[in-house]
Order: sequence, then C-alpha cells, then structure tokens
Amino acid sequence: MPRVIGIDIPNKKRLVISLTYIYGIGPHVAKEVIEKLSLDPDMQASALTEDQIGQLNSLLQSEFVVEGDLRRQVQNNIKRLISINAYRGTRHRVGLPCRGQKTKNNSRTRKGKKKSVAGRKK
Repeated sequence: MPRVIGIDIPNKKRLVISLTYIYGIGPHVAKEVIEKLSLDPDMQASALTEDQIGQLNSLLQSEFVVEGDLRRQVQNNIKRLISINAYRGTRHRVGLPCRGQKTKNNSRTRKGKKKSVAGRKK
C-alpha cells in the first residue's frame, strides 16, 4: 500500500477513489490533484512510483489543508463556537444536532438528555 501523507491508501482501487481515503480530500479535489500532476485517474494506486508519491505528498502538504491540520482546525472551530456561547456551540456541547434537524425522533437514539417516550406499552 502506498503511503501518502502518512495514510495507507488502498492498492486495488483507482487512483481517484483511493485518494479520497485521505481526510479532507473528496472526489473533486482528487481529480484536481491528478490533473495537476498529470497522472492517469484510472490507474491503480499500486502502480504509483516513488517519485509520483513524493510529488503527491509535496502538492497535498503545500496547497491543501488535509489530515491532522484539518482535524485540528475543525476542533478549534467547534471550541470557538462553544467558548463564545453561540447557538451551534451549545448544541455541540449538549451533543444535539446543530444544523437544523428535527429532534423529535432520531435525536432520541443519539446523545443528549434522556427523553421519556409517552404512551409506550409494556
């Protein structure tokens, strides 16, 4: 398995798909990266040479925020929302959905305060 930015990407998958295993790289960014490096998007990841892997590493580290840096950035954003007592921050703190979802049904199976279910037969 080739290691790109410390992540083992799958051997047997196409390069476009295997790059999406890196946190912060979706299908669109994977296509952009492959076009910039003029690689074949249909080749398997196992066919990458050491030079190509080095180019991938340097490009992803210089132009994109991925993996540990991105995870740290997201966590810092959530901590900032919590510290300024924003609505989204309080929802994060309690463990409830913060993007406008209804909480009557599905949120019961998630985190947060326990809610009693009325009219349940025993």
